[in-house]
Amino acid sequence: MLIQIVIFLVGLAILSWSADRFVYGASALAKNIGVSPMMIGLTIVAMGSSAPEIVVSATASLSGSPDTAVGNAIGSNITNIALVLGITALVKPLLVSSGTLKREFPLLFAMCLVAVYFLHDQILSFNEGVILISLFVIVLGGMAWLSFNVEKGDPLVDENELEIPNGVSTSVAILWVILGLVMLPLSAHFLVESAVFIAKYFGISDLVIGLTIIALGTSLPELAACIAGVLKGEDDLAMGNIIGSNIFNILAVLGMPGLIAPGLIDADAATRDMYVMLGLTILLLIFSFNFKGTRRINRLEGAVLVAAFLGYQFILFA
Repeated sequence: MLIQIVIFLVGLAILSWSADRFVYGASALAKNIGVSPMMIGLTIVAMGSSAPEIVVSATASLSGSPDTAVGNAIGSNITNIALVLGITALVKPLLVSSGTLKREFPLLFAMCLVAVYFLHDQILSFNEGVILISLFVIVLGGMAWLSFNVEKGDPLVDENELEIPNGVSTSVAILWVILGLVMLPLSAHFLVESAVFIAKYFGISDLVIGLTIIALGTSLPELAACIAGVLKGEDDLAMGNIIGSNIFNILAVLGMPGLIAPGLIDADAATRDMYVMLGLTILLLIFSFNFKGTRRINRLEGAVLVAAFLGYQFILFA
C-alpha cells in the first residue's frame, strides 16, 4: 500500500510538471511561428490548466474505470470553485472586472446544464461524448475568435499575455512539447492505476476516488496559480483560469468516457454530485457577478465556499 501511495504522489507531481512544460513549450512555439499573444493566452494557456484532467480522464476510461473519469470531471469543478477560489479569496479578496469573464460565466452555467441533462438518466452515451467534444472544439474556436475581437486593454488578456514565455528557441520549445506529450500519458497511467488500487484497498468506489483524491490532486496547480495570481494583482487571470478550466472539464474531461467507454455511470454522479457542481456554480455566479461594475469575492464568501467543500467531503465519506 505504501508503494502505491508513493507511486500516486510521484505520478501526480510528474503529471503537473509535464502539463506545465507542455503549455510552456506550446506557447513559446506558437509565439515563434507568429500566433498572436492574445490567441495563445485565450487558447493554449487557458486549456493548459485542464490538461492533467483531460489526460487522466482518457487514461481512466481506457483502463476500464469510466466512473473515475466522470468523478474527476465533476470533482475537479467542485474543487476548483469551493476549495481553490475559496482559499484564494481567504488569502486576498478577488476582484472580478473583466468583460471576458462576464461572457464566460453564462457559458459555464450553460455547460453545467448540458452536463446535468446528459447524466440525469445515469448513462453517458457515445453520442453525448461526441457532442461534448464537438462543443469543446467550438469553444476553442470561439476563444480564438474572441482573441481578435476582445476590447483593447481588457485586464484578462493583458494578464494572459504576461504568462507567455519570451526568448525560447523553436528547438527548445519543440523539445518541451514532445517531453510533455510523452510524460503526460505515462504519469497519468501510473497515477490512475495506483489510485484505483488505493480505492479498492479502502473499499472506496471508482467515482469517489475520482471526486476526491484525483480531483484534489489535479486541481492543486490551479490553487498555486490562483494564489500567486491574486498576490501579483492578476485577479482576472486567476478567476479566468478557474472558469476556463471548469468549462473544459465539462466538455473535454467528461466527454472522454463518453467517447472511449460509453454506458452506465454511478447513480450518485447523476443524483448527487452533478447537482453539487451546479449549485456551487450558481453560488459563484451570485458571489461574482455585478451588472453595475466590478465585484469582489470577499473573505466571508471565500469561507462559505471552503465550508461547502468540507461539508461535501464529509457527505462523501460519512
